[in-house]
Amino acid sequence: MAMVPTWLRRAIPDAQSLAGKDVEDIALAAGAAITTLDAVVRQQERWAGAWRQRLALSAAAATAKQAGRVEDERALRDAVLLTRPGDFLSVGPAGLLLLAWRRLATRPRDELRTEKNLAAVLGEFGYAPDDEGVSDLADDLRQLAAGSGTVATLTGTFMAAERLGFTHAFGAWLADALLAQRLGWAHAVPLLGTEATLGMNPGAPRRAGRVVAATGIEADSDRAKNLLAAQARAAMRAIDLSAELGRRADRLLAVAPKLRAKAADAVVDKLLSDDTIVASEKIAGMSDRGLRRLFDRLVELGAVRELSGRPTFRIYGL
Repeated sequence: MAMVPTWLRRAIPDAQSLAGKDVEDIALAAGAAITTLDAVVRQQERWAGAWRQRLALSAAAATAKQAGRVEDERALRDAVLLTRPGDFLSVGPAGLLLLAWRRLATRPRDELRTEKNLAAVLGEFGYAPDDEGVSDLADDLRQLAAGSGTVATLTGTFMAAERLGFTHAFGAWLADALLAQRLGWAHAVPLLGTEATLGMNPGAPRRAGRVVAATGIEADSDRAKNLLAAQARAAMRAIDLSAELGRRADRLLAVAPKLRAKAADAVVDKLLSDDTIVASEKIAGMSDRGLRRLFDRLVELGAVRELSGRPTFRIYGL
């Protein structure tokens, strides 16, 4: 696991200490944080899917709160996991936000910037279909990915979202997608969703004309500092979560040879790749009763946790 030096944690400013920092200093700290996170991503651990989905859940909960909704992480899980298969329209607006962030965490990197995918995620964020806006946005993202520096890509992504009248949260989604593109990650890591209020003017009207060029975006210093600091803080949280889930995954893998239930290996794989599993999950070769008994055994061994806190419709995960 990546070790985060103490100096790096101290170098990342919070909102109170941001004003006294130069852009260059914050950019250095953000670069070091992202480099450390990059080392975690490139390990390609078996539990990376669960890690990215857990980050997606945190981003969705923050996004829902910023939108004035009351659903927390537990309610968001229920909205999606307890929906009948294929009936995603019934998850509600908050559930759709979780689907948007899960889309970021689970779809291959190269699919994220396609017009088809952008249109779908905009729908999950609650926007009406807008083919022209999606086309403009896709063009802006292609230019940013092709010709901009790291700081310019980050600030330019939020500027592009703002120009088209989209929310902070959607700008954060786009910025995370472009970071994965720049670093060559197979999948994006949800980072900025929990700090999506930074870097944009919430009252900015939709404007005509292009604000994104292939090179040389001129961004104001305050915006750049806010976004870089937010990205660095988010990277630290992701690294810390990876260490926590890594320990839990090690415990699960240590007890896996003791499991005698049929299809236990498939259950272990799903626990490592998904945020959670419902007790009624359909696993080939495993009956409902057998799956419940297996989960009881895993909880007894300290390998998984029951996350719903209720006696029925239980949900399990690392």
